[in-house]
Amino acid sequence: MVVIGAGQAGLSTSHFLTRDGIDHVVLDRSPRPGGAWQFRWPSLTLGAAHRVHDLPGLPLGVADTGRPSSEVVSEYFAAYERAFGLPVRRPVEVREVREGRDGRLLVASSDGEWSARALVNATGTWDRPFWPRYPGQETFRGRQLHTVGYTRKEDFAGERVVVVGAGASAIQLLLEISQVARSTAWVTRRPPVFRDGPFDQEAGRAAVARVDARVRAGLPPGSVVGATGYPLTPEVRAAMAAGVLDRLPMFDRIVPEGVVWGDAGRDAVGRGDVGQDGAGQDGAGQDGAGRLVEADTILWATGFRPVIGHLAPLRLREPGGGIRVEDTVAVRDPRVHLVGYGPSASTVGANRAGRTAARHIRRLLAEPLAA
Repeated sequence: MVVIGAGQAGLSTSHFLTRDGIDHVVLDRSPRPGGAWQFRWPSLTLGAAHRVHDLPGLPLGVADTGRPSSEVVSEYFAAYERAFGLPVRRPVEVREVREGRDGRLLVASSDGEWSARALVNATGTWDRPFWPRYPGQETFRGRQLHTVGYTRKEDFAGERVVVVGAGASAIQLLLEISQVARSTAWVTRRPPVFRDGPFDQEAGRAAVARVDARVRAGLPPGSVVGATGYPLTPEVRAAMAAGVLDRLPMFDRIVPEGVVWGDAGRDAVGRGDVGQDGAGQDGAGQDGAGRLVEADTILWATGFRPVIGHLAPLRLREPGGGIRVEDTVAVRDPRVHLVGYGPSASTVGANRAGRTAARHIRRLLAEPLAA
């Protein structure tokens, strides 16, 4: 059988398959161990990242929270692969999965083809950043980049920066960039959600349940992390007091010199830089109506979508746009399992999903092939 992806979900699944004596291969597109973590910006330290739960059978142990999470997690994943002798092959890009012969699936990749009785898709989302489209986007004279292209705050020194997005990455990057930028403005489609106090098990279960309900209905899964809210850390409270986290609603269009709300245009009265408090130097209202905000950079911290295009030949999508999954099993094809998708798109959820998928696959392999 084949596992696609060697992030937390893929390694967890491979661990349980190996433990159960199930012959398999893990095909990983990345050049080295670490999953999506290896591509995170250097300033995202282990202490600033969402908690990385231990992989089954080998604890992460005590790690320096001041080190970049990309380094710590990559080293941990590499050690995990070695410790359990996991059959990971990289870099291998899976191009498509289609119906094979005798009830098997055919996995076509850059490193050849595999015939598999079962498949675990653990591809995550990092390779599919979501870029919203807004009128006039192609006319912007500055630069536009997504979270995947962010490396360091110094790249924004002296610039006027508009950060778009209400998730964890948007807030983290906004706090960094505001330290060196000439000005920043924070724009979100929905009001951001902040969390005061500890995130207990009950709140965690409720967040996962909301995402799980969407997946069971065949809708795009959404984010578990997005459903939890961002913690009100001392750093966040200080940024709120300084006006860095004053949020503006989503703009209506993009113009060569920036972003526009309402009827504002190139020569509008509301033209002007936005200070770090996002309120604007023109005195326009908090809702941003009739305003032009000039910008050198628009940073789209607008999240990601599941990497599932290679599964298209199997026709797993529901009318709602997502893949209906119950207990890791794709409802339209029980040979296919999705881990790290929907409710299991977290480090602890990926571990549990890996164990569940291995259990289902063990039962599947015990059954005779369909004629």
